[in-house]
Amino acid sequence: MAAPSTSTPAPASSAFPLAAAAAACFPRASSSTRALALALALAERHRLSEVGGGDRSVAAGRRSFQGLIPAHVLSAGDDAEGAMQSLRWELSSRSIKREAEERSRRRMLLAAGAAMFLSWPNPAAYAAEAKKGFLPVTDKKDGYSFLYPFGWQEVVVQGQDKVYKDVIEPLESVSVNTIPTSKQDIRELGPPDQVAEALIRKVLAAPTQKTKLIEAKENDVDGRTYYTFEFTAQAPNFTRHALGAIAIANGKFYTLTTGANERRWEKIKDRLHTVVDSFKIEAREVRFNAH
Repeated sequence: MAAPSTSTPAPASSAFPLAAAAAACFPRASSSTRALALALALAERHRLSEVGGGDRSVAAGRRSFQGLIPAHVLSAGDDAEGAMQSLRWELSSRSIKREAEERSRRRMLLAAGAAMFLSWPNPAAYAAEAKKGFLPVTDKKDGYSFLYPFGWQEVVVQGQDKVYKDVIEPLESVSVNTIPTSKQDIRELGPPDQVAEALIRKVLAAPTQKTKLIEAKENDVDGRTYYTFEFTAQAPNFTRHALGAIAIANGKFYTLTTGANERRWEKIKDRLHTVVDSFKIEAREVRFNAH
C-alpha cells in the first residue's frame, strides 16, 4: 500500500509575492508598516494593469513599489517608526508646496485685477472723489458733477436738468438747473446776498411761501467763483431748509439746490453740506464748424 502523499505548503514568496516584496523591503518593520507597504504595492500593480501592464513578476512588482516609495524611506527599514515619519514628512512637504503654488497663483490674479481697475479711464471721478455713503453724478455734456446721498433715486422733473430725491422724505432732494447766459463770471450779477435773495424769491420758492436768507458767501474753487447760500421757505404745512450753489461757466448759469424738511434739518444737514461742497463745474471745449 502506497504511503499517503503529503503536500508541502508553498513558500510565502510564491503564494503571496507582493507580501514577500513588502517583507523584503522592510525586513524589521512592524506588521502595520508592512501592511502600508503592501497596500501601496497593490495600488501600483492595479495602476499598471489598467494601462496594459498585465501581470508582473515579483521582481517587477517590487521595482514598481520601490519607485512609489522614496529611497530615503526604504533605507529606514530597520526603523519602522523612522520610515513612517519620513513618509509623513514627504507627504506634508508636497502639500505645503501645492499650497504655496496656489497662493502664488491667487496673488498673480489679484495683481492682474488691480492693474485692470487702474487702467479704467478717469477712475478718480468715481472713486477718489466719492465719499462713504454718497454716489457720484457726472454730466459730461453740460460739464458738471456732484455727489448725492446713497439711497436717493433719480426722478424726472420738468424744467430741471437732474433731480435725485429720497422716496420716503420727498423734501430731501437735490436738483441742478442750467440756463444760457452771456455773462462770464457770477460776480457780474452782483454780491452773493443780492444774487441769492433774487434767485430764492423768483425761482427757488413758490410765490406763496415766506422765504428767509440765512447766509450767502463767495467761494473760489480751482480758480472758479461760486456763490453758496442757506435759506428757508415756509409753506402752510411745512418749512423747507435748503442750501444752494451757483456759478457761471461754458455760457451757462448753473444752479444746484438741496434741502430737507425743517424737522429733519439737524439730522441731515451735514450730508446736504457735502452735496453742495461737491458741486464742481468743468470748462468744456467749444468747437465751431468751418463753413
